Amino acid sequence: MPNGHGIRARTRDLFSKGFRKKGVIALSTYLRSYKVGDYVDIKCDPAVQKGMPYKVYHGRTGVIWNISKRSVGVEINKQVGIRVLKKRIHCRVEHVAPSRCREEFLNRRNANDEKKKAAKAAGQKVVTKRYPAVPRDGFTLEAFTADTITAIPYDIVREGVKM
Repeated sequence: MPNGHGIRARTRDLFSKGFRKKGVIALSTYLRSYKVGDYVDIKCDPAVQKGMPYKVYHGRTGVIWNISKRSVGVEINKQVGIRVLKKRIHCRVEHVAPSRCREEFLNRRNANDEKKKAAKAAGQKVVTKRYPAVPRDGFTLEAFTADTITAIPYDIVREGVKM
């Protein structure tokens, strides 16, 4: 019998909830407020079949471009062949979560602003550019002796089988 090619084909593990994550959807999912321009992660909730995005968008990060009563419009980049297309989809709020993709950048920007303010007050110039980690310095091991380890022979006849 041939395999099906339905809209939710091969999503048995993709749309399943994790261990001890099943049950009633948390109220914070519905009370969370989104604004246009927010980054969100699309994470399909299998408990709600309405407004579920297509499986190819599961796990993607996008930007909110539209907000309606129960859903949000998300703009996502999708690779088709060698092109990258901007796709605009609507999905219900149960299937999106706020993304943490800009969190590190925002923290670094705030820290850099504080460094610049402190340097300006001190009359100095500060470099906030990121550099890759330099290789560690080499060293030579002193008084190193290699020990040879051998296995102890085990005689099953003499030792016997103990139960």
